[in-house]
Amino acid sequence: MSTILVSGLVNMETTVKIQSFPIDYSPIHFPFFGVNSFPAGVGLNLSIAFRTLGDEVKLLSLIGNDTTASIIKNELETRNIETKYLIEELTNTSQSVILYDNWGKRQIYCDLKDIQERSYKEDLFIDAAKDCDIICLCNINFSRNLLPIAKEMGKLIATDVQVLGDIYDTYNADFMKYSDILFMSNENIHESVEDFIAKIAAVYDNKIIVVGLGSEGALLYVKNDNFIGRFPAVYTREVVNTIGAGDSLFSSFIHFYSIDANPYEAIKKAIVFASYKIGSSGAAQGFLTSQELEKWYNN
Repeated sequence: MSTILVSGLVNMETTVKIQSFPIDYSPIHFPFFGVNSFPAGVGLNLSIAFRTLGDEVKLLSLIGNDTTASIIKNELETRNIETKYLIEELTNTSQSVILYDNWGKRQIYCDLKDIQERSYKEDLFIDAAKDCDIICLCNINFSRNLLPIAKEMGKLIATDVQVLGDIYDTYNADFMKYSDILFMSNENIHESVEDFIAKIAAVYDNKIIVVGLGSEGALLYVKNDNFIGRFPAVYTREVVNTIGAGDSLFSSFIHFYSIDANPYEAIKKAIVFASYKIGSSGAAQGFLTSQELEKWYNN
């Protein structure tokens, strides 16, 4: 399997199951077994998914020196993900709260503390990246300074800019510019997705672009083949919470693409992986092993 570097957010995530949106006011609710807390964040979600699929992972992130950080490090060590590249320099470790209903709708409150004011140490990044096959730089500020370094090292760079509605988005422009493999959601695209992706490809010249289409599957663009097309969603089990669906699509695509550089097979397997994942409540839960995925895929 591959060795993959992930630079991204880790935090403590609390999920709260509600009846429906919008929420009617009431001073107290009792959602038995509906409130849960887990270590999560895009960086941790990706790392656990990669590890579950059998890859070696190097996780780079910024955390605080607090109880929350201790819980996160313990979770990573339990999953055989080394913590040597987690830098304890934040005032407090980031936290998030996610409200979700029975239909998969969600509302996220993400408290990043002072993480957006930081940059990751470049010497540590170079040490971690030198023997990695793919560099996944999540679109958080502390990864930004690592983009040109990864490019200069000749590494294959992948990122997910999450929700994007403007091809010249100021915050995400650097990540789009340097990424060989670019992921995003269609949630804020207000025109034909195919037209939107054609514009991005023309400006940033990415090798591969994937757009998560939610219940409609995913769209794939492959520069070398001049291909753009849609791949339908599949049903594996009942949807519980769609949080982390994009992370699971991204991680499984990167895993399978790293094996044989076949984007078409990778996207089909990634859709199955993501479909199964959203049958769990937490963003870092519900991942299939590669063997389990092959069984679902072949059936």
